[in-house]
Amino acid sequence: MDRRVYDRMAEHDSTHWWYRARRDILADYLTREGRLPAPARILEIGCGTGHNLPMLAAFGDVDAIEIDPAARAIASARLGKPVGEAPLPELPGVARGAYDLIAVLDVVEHIEDDVAALAAMRACLAPGGKILIAVPAHQWLWSAHDVVNHHHRRYSKATLLGAIHEAGLKERGLTYFNSLLFPLAAAARVAGRLTGRDDSDDSPPAAPVNALFERIFRLERHLVGRMPMPMGVSILTLAEPR
Repeated sequence: MDRRVYDRMAEHDSTHWWYRARRDILADYLTREGRLPAPARILEIGCGTGHNLPMLAAFGDVDAIEIDPAARAIASARLGKPVGEAPLPELPGVARGAYDLIAVLDVVEHIEDDVAALAAMRACLAPGGKILIAVPAHQWLWSAHDVVNHHHRRYSKATLLGAIHEAGLKERGLTYFNSLLFPLAAAARVAGRLTGRDDSDDSPPAAPVNALFERIFRLERHLVGRMPMPMGVSILTLAEPR
């Protein structure tokens, strides 16, 4: 990702509506659907500044990987131990057959060979282990945001399923999320494309709007994994070896 993306993540990951609500949605989803041992051994790959690590630590003992040095330093401080730097798709030095849960949250789209990356993750799972995958949805939503984040693609359900299956995995409960705010997000992306306006600035909006968006997005914690979600900005699933 561009350096500015990491810098904004470090500045806003504790206050931005998207980060805050998404952590609650993922925590509720894992509680209902994860069926993890207690405590689980967990690895987050591409942890950025480590903003998800406290949430994941509620489910077990967490290790993490991040290739950006500055973000890795922040994440290490949050985790209380060194964060590794093994790159995808190979994951060199990461223990095979070791983890009950691997979390890749808006990471797989950054990897050119997503199938090889998912296959390497599969090799790192303990028996019964799972991969928590979140990716951006809908190639037609491609924008400057994807460019500065160095995405190779956005996914449809079909393309994500294809990569999962080719990597020797099967999905459990693949679903859209960030659905309640999808009409606003889609309208903003289309308007930006038509006007040529760069929408890569993901700083939080004004405080009242930020709080409103957070409340709306957080409502999905009651829905994701319990009912089919309509079209959303992202796709979420748990995958496990076939």
